[in-house]
Formats: sequence, structure tokens, C-alpha cells
Amino acid sequence: MLIEEWALLPQKNVAPDGSEYAETVRSNHCNGDRFNSCQVIYSQFGLAIHQNDHQATRRFIEWAQNENAVVPDFHKRILFSDEAHFWLNGYVNKQNCRIWSEAYPQVYVETPLHPEKLTVWCALWAGGIIGPYFFKNDESHNVKVNGDRYRAMITNFFIPELNNHDVQELWFQQDGATCHTARATIDLLRDTFGDRLISRFGPVNWPPRSCDLTPLDYFLWGYVKS
Repeated sequence: MLIEEWALLPQKNVAPDGSEYAETVRSNHCNGDRFNSCQVIYSQFGLAIHQNDHQATRRFIEWAQNENAVVPDFHKRILFSDEAHFWLNGYVNKQNCRIWSEAYPQVYVETPLHPEKLTVWCALWAGGIIGPYFFKNDESHNVKVNGDRYRAMITNFFIPELNNHDVQELWFQQDGATCHTARATIDLLRDTFGDRLISRFGPVNWPPRSCDLTPLDYFLWGYVKS
């Protein structure tokens, strides 16, 4: 019943300037010869940047350049870490889903209120990848990451995996998520890495909202999801 009622509603299209047409694709704007000049306009999304973010990023880059000048392979000694969400129910991004049709196709896609997702953690460095680690509870159900679960992953999975590497030569990086930067978490990581910790509230501050600096964000997660 809902689908039939939906089909009777006037459909709206978004124009390049953000305004809406209260008609279907057969709007006068795209009729006849002018149709060939029309194109689908996709919104550009980007992470919101705060006023002091540029300065924080610049300070970190200058610090890293100085370290690399002293130790030429310094950048190869950083373990970059992060989590990512993977949707398990065929989640559809409406911005990437378009149907070209002369008539309204009346396509209706049902979606759950809370789509199931899996949170995965990895660490990436020049020597390879440590992980993946899947956040699940004792019943193997997918769970959200909190401080206790993150520290359990560090203790029971990550640190044992480091036994095959020279920890004294490695630095550990993490972003400013609350579960990463809790006092108990920072203390746990410093027990292993000492001052070789790049993190908010750590010996070396990781600049906030700097996804372009970590290879997991600008490469790994996108590659895996594609």
C-alpha cells in the first residue's frame, strides 16, 4: 500500500544550483534539445576542518621531516592504525545509485532502521599489515568499539603480533577517537612504545581530522571496500 501511494506523489529533482523541480525528469529544463546539455550533479562531501587544524597538521609534518632528516627511513618505522566500518546487508549509497529512464521506474528499496555493520582494525607500515582484527563479543556478535574492547585488542592481539618485530624501532600512530585516547589506553600503549607514540594526549600529537596523512584512510580502506 505504501509503495502505491509513493508512486502517486510528485517527484522532485535537484538542479545544479541546489534548487528543486516539482516535476519528474520530463521537466521543461531537460526537454527536447536541451536534454543533451543536462548532467547528473553529485554533491562533493569533505571532512569539516576547524580553524586550528592547518597549524596542527603543519607542526606534525615539520616534526616528521626533522625526524626523517636524522633517520632517513623514519617514515618506514611508523605503524599507522585505524578502524573502519563494513556494511553487511548490501548497504546502498544513494549518491552512487542512479536509474536512467524515460518514465518514473517506481523502484522502492527497503532498508533496515539500523543496518548491520562490522568494525575492523588494522595497522599498516612498510613491513606489511598487522590484522585484520574484527570486533566481536564472546557470542561472536559484532560490537561497537569502546575503551575496554580497544584495550583488550591491544593486549590480546596487537602486542603479541609485535613479537615478530623489533618494537624498539617502531612508532605507533592512532587517531583521536575517545577509546584510543582514554588515560588507561595511553598508559597501556606507553608501556610498550614509551615515547614512540603518536596520538592525541600522547608524546607526539596526531593532528585532528588529518585523513590525508594516514595510508589506511587514503588507500587501504578504499582499496578493500572496492
